[in-house]
Amino acid sequence: MAEVEQGSAFPGEAAPPAIDSLNATDSNGTDSANATVAKFVSTPEGTALAYGSLVFMALLPIFFGALRSVSCAKGKNTSDMPETITSRDAARFPIIASCTLFGLYLFFKVFSEEYINMLLSMYFFVLGILALSHTISPFVNRLFPANFPNKQYQLLFTQGSGENKEEIINYEFDTKDLLCLCFSSVVGVWYLLKKHWIANNLFGLAFALNGVELLHLNNVSTGCILLGGLFVYDVFWVFGTNVMVTVAKSFEAPIKLVFPQDILEKGLAANNFAMLGLGDIVIPGIFIALLLRFDVSLNKNSRTYFYTGFLAYIFGLGLTIFVMHTFKHAQPALLYLVPACTGLPFFVALVKGELSEMFRYEETPPESKEEKETEKKEN
Repeated sequence: MAEVEQGSAFPGEAAPPAIDSLNATDSNGTDSANATVAKFVSTPEGTALAYGSLVFMALLPIFFGALRSVSCAKGKNTSDMPETITSRDAARFPIIASCTLFGLYLFFKVFSEEYINMLLSMYFFVLGILALSHTISPFVNRLFPANFPNKQYQLLFTQGSGENKEEIINYEFDTKDLLCLCFSSVVGVWYLLKKHWIANNLFGLAFALNGVELLHLNNVSTGCILLGGLFVYDVFWVFGTNVMVTVAKSFEAPIKLVFPQDILEKGLAANNFAMLGLGDIVIPGIFIALLLRFDVSLNKNSRTYFYTGFLAYIFGLGLTIFVMHTFKHAQPALLYLVPACTGLPFFVALVKGELSEMFRYEETPPESKEEKETEKKEN
C-alpha cells in the first residue's frame, strides 16, 4: 500500500522518501515505499502545506468517485460498467499484489531501469489519457450549451460472424468526449516529456477516481477480506523487507500523489516531495463507496455510513502522518486506515442496530442481473 514519506526528489533525481508505499493493482499494479532522505530540510510551513494538500487531494477521488459509483452501473458503455470484486477476488488480491511487487523487484535487479521505465511510461501514458478523459467528461459536458453540435460515434469490435458474432468492445462517444481526449493527450505528452509533478497528479487523481468509481465490492464481508489482507500485505512489505523500498527508488509512474515541501521557496520548480500512494486512496475508497451505496439502499435519505467512513479516512490518514513525524520513520498507511475505515462505521451500525443489515447487503454484478432477466424472459 503506502507509507508516508517526507523529502524526496521526483523521477530523474534522487529517489524520494514516500508518504506511502503503494499497493499493486491489476492494470497499474505496483507498489512504492520511501527512499533516501533528501538533504533539504523543509520548513514547518512547507511541510504542513504539503501534507495538507495531499490529504485534500486524497479526499477528492474518494468523495466524487463514491458519488459516481452509485450510478455508473446504469451506463450503456462497456467502459462505464463497474468491475465487481467477489470474496474470492479479495482473498487472492494480496497474493497477486505481492507477486507483482516482487516481480518488479526482480525485473529492476536483472534489467536496466531505463528501458523498464521507458516501457512503463508508454503504458501509463495511454492509460492516463483514457482515465483522465473519462474523469473530466461529466464536467466538460456541463460547459457546453444545449445547441452545441454534438455528433455521436460508436467504436465496435466483434468476433465471429452470423449467430456466433460476439461483441468485444462496444464504446459509444461523442464530440465532447473527443475534446476531453484531446485535452488529456496534451497532459499525457507533458507528463511523458517533463515528468512534471502537476501532470503526475492529474493522472494520479484520474486513476484513483476511476478506481473508486468502477471497482465495486459485492458486500461488506468482501470488503473486510480485502482490507484485512492488504493490511497484512502493507505491514509485511514495508517493515519486513527492502523490496518495496527498492521498487520505489526505481519505479517511475503516476501511481502516487505528490506535493513539494519546498514550494514556498522554489515555486512550481520545487523538487522535494511528500508522496501518497494511490493504493492508500483506492482501497479504502472502494469500501467507503460501498458504504454510500448501502446508505442509498436503506432509502432513508441519509448518508450516515458514507460520512462516517469519510471522516474515519481523514482521521486514519492524519494519524499516519502524526506517527511518521513522531517516530521519524515511514509508515504503512493501511495500518491506520483499515481499522479506522472499518471500525467506526461498524460501531455506528452497531449503535443504530443495523450491523446485521449492513452485512446482509449484497450487490449483484451487472452480468448476473442480465442473466436473471434473460432467464425470466425465457420462462
